[in-house]
Amino acid sequence: MESFINHIKHRLSEPLPGRAAQYKMASMRRLEELGFNPVPPPDAKVACVLNLLHLDAGGHWRTVLIQRTDNPRDRHSGQVSFPGGRYEESDGDLVNVALREAHEEVGVSPLEVQVLGRLTELYIPVSNYIVHPFVGVLLGKPDFTMQPGEVEEILTPPLAAFSNPDNRKMTDLNVAQGVTLKGVPYFDVDGHIVWGATAMIMSEFLELLGAFGQRRPRARFRRRHEKIRAHQPRLDVYEHRRRLGEPAENAFGRVVVQ
Repeated sequence: MESFINHIKHRLSEPLPGRAAQYKMASMRRLEELGFNPVPPPDAKVACVLNLLHLDAGGHWRTVLIQRTDNPRDRHSGQVSFPGGRYEESDGDLVNVALREAHEEVGVSPLEVQVLGRLTELYIPVSNYIVHPFVGVLLGKPDFTMQPGEVEEILTPPLAAFSNPDNRKMTDLNVAQGVTLKGVPYFDVDGHIVWGATAMIMSEFLELLGAFGQRRPRARFRRRHEKIRAHQPRLDVYEHRRRLGEPAENAFGRVVVQ
């Protein structure tokens, strides 16, 4: 247990896999409309999520996902996601948002979570949120409680389910009336479709663990990965300049002042 946790902490302290890893599970529409380096608008809101790891009785590492209830006012109604939500002024640090939301949505006290670090932030245009993903480990025994009215179901899939290439699939998704996304990559988790930002965050986490190198992905995913790798030098330069606070170019060559 300690070696696994220390490995994650060490990897999170190093340069992250970043957008190149995230975009392996991005829809082609996102790639076409936003490019590889989307620049959030000034009025973008802030949200945080928690990838909460825990050991089951058999010694297998699992994470926690929730299926949101159907809500016509929620752009992500009915979708599967990590516990999380929007930033509130009383939260202070961003990590407190992830811990508070995990407490509210799945009943885990912040005192029971050891935060290991954070992954690369991700912009979600449909809801205009910049999402900051955190990684934590549950210190006690799992005892989850759903938040009424917000959570339809709590899922605790093993990490191995995500690293299994047989569970990485593609489909067409109806996301709104008259709007269908073609060829959307997703993780099949016991029949649940895990896609979008959640899949992209998990993709970076798996690459951080080295999970994608364990088994060879399917041919159509390899072709997607090759396209993304072709943009890797541009992504690396963008990330380096962004971290230094220097002007950087987005995917369309325009200068972006951070």
